[in-house]
Amino acid sequence: MNATSTETRSVVVEREFPFPPEKLWRALTQPHLIEEWLMKNDFKPSVGHRFNLRGEWGGVLDCEVLAVEPNRELSYTWNFAHDDAAFNLSSVVTFTLTPTSAGTRLRMEQAGFRPDQKQAYGGAHAGWKQFFEKLEQMLTRTD
Repeated sequence: MNATSTETRSVVVEREFPFPPEKLWRALTQPHLIEEWLMKNDFKPSVGHRFNLRGEWGGVLDCEVLAVEPNRELSYTWNFAHDDAAFNLSSVVTFTLTPTSAGTRLRMEQAGFRPDQKQAYGGAHAGWKQFFEKLEQMLTRTD
């Protein structure tokens, strides 16, 4: 088997938010807040917890929490099964929070895109930027 068939790509989106890590952590781990900026969900910040993210577009993502380090790192699987194999996605999303002088740098990496998934890769890149916009708007208006 050659290396190219197992190579995967990652989408990385980073943004600095003018809020402390604790506030971002709540937005990443409380179901009612996750719903406001990402999707409807039954998330719990507990390693091994299986949950779904339900998109407004009708899709359902099957997820499992892999790592929880309060105010620092959160990681979960982000799997999408589709009738068209080109859209099947088996990936891992990792959020890393780093305190800065102005607030918190949030880094999101979604790893696991196959080379033939250019459309999914591009869609994820655009999608995460929009999610981060919604996250900042939500954080601005919540305590």
